[in-house]
Amino acid sequence: MIKRVELGLGPEKEVLGNPTPLGLLGLSIAAGALTPVAFGWSVSVAALESVAMYAVLFGAGCQLLSGLMSFVNKNVFGGTIFTAFSFLWAYNAWSLHAVAGGLAPDHTVGLAVEMVLLAIFLVLTYGFGFFSSVLFAFLVDIDLIFLARIIKSVTHTTAMNMPIAILNVGMLVIALWLAFGSLINPIAGRPLFGMGKPLFSPTKKRFDWSVRYNLFEQLYLHWREHAFVEMPIEQLRAKMRNLVGDRNIVPDLFYLQEFGYVVLTTAEGDPHTIRGVRLNGAGIDLYEQIVLKKYEWG
Repeated sequence: MIKRVELGLGPEKEVLGNPTPLGLLGLSIAAGALTPVAFGWSVSVAALESVAMYAVLFGAGCQLLSGLMSFVNKNVFGGTIFTAFSFLWAYNAWSLHAVAGGLAPDHTVGLAVEMVLLAIFLVLTYGFGFFSSVLFAFLVDIDLIFLARIIKSVTHTTAMNMPIAILNVGMLVIALWLAFGSLINPIAGRPLFGMGKPLFSPTKKRFDWSVRYNLFEQLYLHWREHAFVEMPIEQLRAKMRNLVGDRNIVPDLFYLQEFGYVVLTTAEGDPHTIRGVRLNGAGIDLYEQIVLKKYEWG
């Protein structure tokens, strides 16, 4: 009977599917609605109220749903960002509605909040650098938006209006690119919308697979030639020495035996001295699944 092995070596399985594209599409739609107002093409009451509605439904709604789904998927980073950003868009919607009704939000309070948001997004920008360069650029664009808004609030100049409008379009474009990458790349099976490599690497230690991988490979090649005839331990040691140096392979062999993937023959009266070793059916199947990808058709 074929038993497919699930080791969980890839990304964490998501309970509710990947909510990231929903949040990014909602953000891009809200930013698109804001574009005519940002460039000054339409600043009527009807335009402000229209943008406010898009900000509520797509900017706040989609990102709130995406953030809550991320928390269910145990993605704290994504859940925190999308949820917090959804409330920011809800505030944007209220601000637009208030301006349309003749009520300007308090300047001092708005400036204080934007300075806090800039500090938050600067730290998040560093965090996004551990995922991809495109995500990093996305946060840099948002950082610049808030920096320009702060300069505008402090200096009361209109010179920042055009940079803010352009950066808003940049945020829209990058959000769409990221959303399309999350949706289309898995379907196409190739990175049509490249995400870029991570800019930073975590300093945590990673497990060294070299000994076990090479053990499996050498034993599998031996099985292809000799079926279930055991490989003498000295022959295996000589092959492994050329691959991993003088690393001790005995603990890994006993571990694989305990796990049920290899069969060991030990010296009579000394169960700790290995004479010969071979893969069993489970070990062969594991190697073919993990390394040879025998279940990945097409």
